[in-house]
Amino acid sequence: MAIKTVLSVLGVNQFHEDLKVAIDFCETHGAHLTAMVISMGATATGSYGLVSTVWIEERQRDIERLAEKAADIKSILAQSETSSEVVEIYTDFAWADEDIAERALYADLVLIGPQAASDEDLRRRVIDGALFQSATPMLISPRKTSIAYAPKTILLAWDSSNQASRAARQSIEFLKDAQSVHVTLVDPLASSSANGEEPGADVATFLARHGVKVDVDRVASGGRSVDEVLRQRALDIAADMIVMGAYNHPRLQQRLFGGVTRSMLEESRVPLFLAH
Repeated sequence: MAIKTVLSVLGVNQFHEDLKVAIDFCETHGAHLTAMVISMGATATGSYGLVSTVWIEERQRDIERLAEKAADIKSILAQSETSSEVVEIYTDFAWADEDIAERALYADLVLIGPQAASDEDLRRRVIDGALFQSATPMLISPRKTSIAYAPKTILLAWDSSNQASRAARQSIEFLKDAQSVHVTLVDPLASSSANGEEPGADVATFLARHGVKVDVDRVASGGRSVDEVLRQRALDIAADMIVMGAYNHPRLQQRLFGGVTRSMLEESRVPLFLAH
């Protein structure tokens, strides 16, 4: 997948570090940057169809502040040579995921820097919208970790699922440019219907045909959780990026997105490339 358009979602309260990450990333890849600065307001309150005056005044202040921050972002971008545009979105928290999903349709990659990643409310809206409501993959930098613009060592978490396969294909440009790609399977079972007689061999062959320098790591969990094993393996090989499929729960629980995906987002010290 060639990266020609990057959507960087920026929080209105703090964005300078994330914007710099996005500019540097787009300059490295020769991509157009869509900087989306978003302000999420509370749902209107009131009774008998009347909206609170306080809410209206607060909303207006938020909109004016959003416009000011968007102007600041335009000024910063004007000083770079990056092809770019700025989109400002004011939305209710409850509908933010849909606004983000709509914009993600027109990007090759959604980029989430450490400032946006540390904002739990914004991070959850972005993931629920861009990742689970569009086909666009996401590169997210958890905590204060820096995104590697051209990662040299990549861990590809593999479990023979559709999500893992999609993540591998959508990250192929990163994989091809890396010096080493570790296809990592946790407690793999040899099965003709899943991993094959030699777990990891099939995906390794597929990647090698694309010119990827690949190793297959079959790791025993030893009673640890899958996410814990993946995080430790990433540290052991000094990975610059983890590529993995993202999983959401059934419809009534998808906004909780627990399990491996949630744990990796909350605990990983390595940038994550996620595809759903």
